[in-house]
Amino acid sequence: MEFTAKQIAEFIQGKVEGDENATVNTFAKIEEGVPGAISFLSNPKYTHYIYETKSSVVLVNEDVELDKPVSATLIRVKNAYECVARLLQLYESMKPKKTGIDSLASISPKATIGKDVFIGAFAVIGDGAVIGDGTQIYAHTVVGDGVTIGEKCLIYPNVTIYQGCKLGNNVTIHAGTVIGADGFGFAPNTEGYNKIPQIGIVVIEDDVEIGANTCIDRSTMGQTVIRKGVKLDNLIQVAHNCEIGENTVMSAQVGLAGSTKVGAWCMVGGQAGFSGHIQIADKTFIGAQSGVIKNTKGNGETLIGSPAIDPKVFFKAKAVYPRLPEMYKEIAALRKEIEELKKK
Repeated sequence: MEFTAKQIAEFIQGKVEGDENATVNTFAKIEEGVPGAISFLSNPKYTHYIYETKSSVVLVNEDVELDKPVSATLIRVKNAYECVARLLQLYESMKPKKTGIDSLASISPKATIGKDVFIGAFAVIGDGAVIGDGTQIYAHTVVGDGVTIGEKCLIYPNVTIYQGCKLGNNVTIHAGTVIGADGFGFAPNTEGYNKIPQIGIVVIEDDVEIGANTCIDRSTMGQTVIRKGVKLDNLIQVAHNCEIGENTVMSAQVGLAGSTKVGAWCMVGGQAGFSGHIQIADKTFIGAQSGVIKNTKGNGETLIGSPAIDPKVFFKAKAVYPRLPEMYKEIAALRKEIEELKKK
């Protein structure tokens, strides 16, 4: 399907510079542009590519200043990155949706299946499960007994959703993710450990996306909750009884210990770790590989390092760290000199 620069500009409320009839039928990175592709420029580091790209159309921010003419047609917008996301969403929505139930799927007669649902080969739908209208469940996924999945959800292959868990509408779960496995609960005794039964569930609200091979544990009692609009990357561990607030995003390999409460609109870098039973305020920014061991102070706080601290303090300490061996030798020499002076 082709679109003209004029049509695209009207959709994203941009201004065309160049040939408004230039057509595109695919997307490409600006450094890998080809005729018929649309690219975007939002990072100044890539500005030099705009003079040599073969893409037919390039989205740029309104304030971008160019040193020389370009061959591509430009569409100036307030936020090029945001606009290309909108275009990619439009492109994705136009792809044909799979429907129908594969003959090799195993569906309990006690399950309730909505309209226009797709269920792939070797998927298993348990007793009492409810699948909402327009939801797609790909091959080898297991939906346990009593699970509720809302409308227009997308469940990729090899996902496991344990019994009783609840998913809202427009939830996307990528391959290999496990929702509702037992929380890590064991009580020590003289002979080892007694397992504490995990009788709660996981609740995932609307518009959540969860990356591949992420694990969200069921609660000991009550609910582990992923609030509306949360985006989780691959390989994340969310322990029992945690709660992640609305529109919070987490990069890969983040780990939350049990009963951690993360506020709304937080941003968490990769490999950050959280101690259990702490509360993270709304709009907290956690740097990659940070170790958060206590409650955060308030909205807008930024923390990095392990234990996580204010960035200004962290970088001051980091600047001193390489000099510690030298400083240690100096202190040892001073101590020796002081001892000699005392003897005199």
